[in-house]
Amino acid sequence: MIREDLRNIAIIAHVVHGKTTLVDEMLKQGGVFRENQAVAERVMDSNDLERERGITILAKNTSVMYNGTKINIIDTPGHADFGGEVERVLEMVDGVLLLVDAAEGPMPQTRFVLSKALEMGLKIIVVVNKIDRPDARLDEIGDEVLELLLDLDASDEQLESPILFCSGRSGTASLSQYEAGTDLKPLFDTIIDYIAPPEGDENGSLQMLISSIDYNEYVGRIGVGRIVRGRIKVNQQVTVCDYTGGKKNYNAKIAALLQIEGLNRNAAPEAQVGDIVWISGIEGITIGDTVCAVDAPEPLPFVKISEPTVEMTFSVNDSPFAGREGKFVTSRQLRERLFRELLKDVSLRVEETDSTDSFRVAGRGEMHLSILIENMRREGYELAVSTPRVLYKTDENGRRTEPIERLVIDVPEDSVGSVMEKMGTRKGELVTMHPQGSRMRLEFLIPARGLFGYKSEFLTDTKGEGIMSHVFEGYEPYKGDIDRRSTGSLVSFDTGEAVTYGLYNAQERGQLFIPAGTQVYEGMVVGASPKTDDLVVNVCKRKHLTNTRASGSDDALRLVPHRILSLEDCLEFLADDELLEVTPESLRIRKRILSNTQRAKNRAKQ
Repeated sequence: MIREDLRNIAIIAHVVHGKTTLVDEMLKQGGVFRENQAVAERVMDSNDLERERGITILAKNTSVMYNGTKINIIDTPGHADFGGEVERVLEMVDGVLLLVDAAEGPMPQTRFVLSKALEMGLKIIVVVNKIDRPDARLDEIGDEVLELLLDLDASDEQLESPILFCSGRSGTASLSQYEAGTDLKPLFDTIIDYIAPPEGDENGSLQMLISSIDYNEYVGRIGVGRIVRGRIKVNQQVTVCDYTGGKKNYNAKIAALLQIEGLNRNAAPEAQVGDIVWISGIEGITIGDTVCAVDAPEPLPFVKISEPTVEMTFSVNDSPFAGREGKFVTSRQLRERLFRELLKDVSLRVEETDSTDSFRVAGRGEMHLSILIENMRREGYELAVSTPRVLYKTDENGRRTEPIERLVIDVPEDSVGSVMEKMGTRKGELVTMHPQGSRMRLEFLIPARGLFGYKSEFLTDTKGEGIMSHVFEGYEPYKGDIDRRSTGSLVSFDTGEAVTYGLYNAQERGQLFIPAGTQVYEGMVVGASPKTDDLVVNVCKRKHLTNTRASGSDDALRLVPHRILSLEDCLEFLADDELLEVTPESLRIRKRILSNTQRAKNRAKQ
């Protein structure tokens, strides 16, 4: 059976190349919204964090009707740390729209997601987006995409992929760069004509691969997947199989069956080959499972998800301020939350440690783990996290290897020198370097640990004009020691409230992270020192009254504005002997050993 009335596609691209904005226009022109309906920008980014940061974190499904054909669209994340989301949803589609920015061209994540799509033999439609940018390079972009396809060993058919020129914000598409489009009709027509319709045996035994998991507190776990063979109905008895053979097959009943219509999930009595559906009623279902007919339990293979490269230790918060601000503070609650995250995030790994109070959590990058920490914080969890560490491996020759990232840097020409200097100290190797107008694009291969803490330095060096992005390249032999941080910490001497007099004296030693009135404790980091050694400062010190003058009789003390650290800034700043205390209301950097005296003794022993 060939489903001519259906197409399944995913939209893949590098971060901020305009995927979600293009989906907005496809929904509008596909008749999903009423003419007078108020619609938010980036309607697919439904998560609070996604809307705040302007990035897509979770892959999401929608659909439009065009000339009697239903087009299922999956909007995918563009950031490399969420590549696991992209890898598994590609199982559900027959083709992809590869978005490329008309000015930036193919970037690291473009290469990563395109290589996955090519490996699976999916059809590619190249969409050059943002053609209305004043710095668009339409003549060169096509050649750059072709070079990338050749570099990734694309088949002859994939090399002949159609190219469209779009403006996602304006909602226009054209088959020629020299003709301005008026709507997205050329894009819809190309999808219908070029992407193959789903095929399968509609009368065969049911086979449906679960590629994603959703959760609802009323119905429990919801499996999302595509029907590869047969039909599925509400109340049907099915067998759930595991492709790894790691758990026994078990029987279950389909309690509810939903299909996506625009932005809504609507109940359906049955679905057939090629449909992407949501099923509930199976308690233990997980990503990679196959839902089969009871008389034919045949599991389908599942795509191998790339391994994590970075790990952190999540532990119970044991600071003097523990339990004041959080709702969930015990090791049991922390453990339950981390293992619950595993059920829907296939790229994450959680391991128990020798201590019952701490867990090793491994992910695809700093942002991957920081999003998890931010979500937990907003849910009311209180915890302490360690500095990020890369995961080393040993190759067949017994050599120690480490993860290497492909880093692309786009900077003004006058910033190239400072970038090259920093890359040298961080063991980065220059691969290519070519000008783009008044800017320069540099490509490096650099150890993943060499990027820890570099982002804020990079923005300072390029006066905020630099753009950097990176994607995992592979494992290579260990490159040698890299200094993680060139600054020390200003550490609080006492417990109490930081006052202006104490902060005024402390700010001469370095940059402060806290304002007056902040509650601090001994061993808490209150600022950064320009020297490599830590300095102990007393920010609680008050100016005392004497018999000749009042304590406030001098001129008003002026404090330099303190630096406000985001979660990512805190993780970048952390040294190996420090922890980040995360609560719903505060982020505090602290020493592992809080006692200043004990730390001094330990240093003397070393």
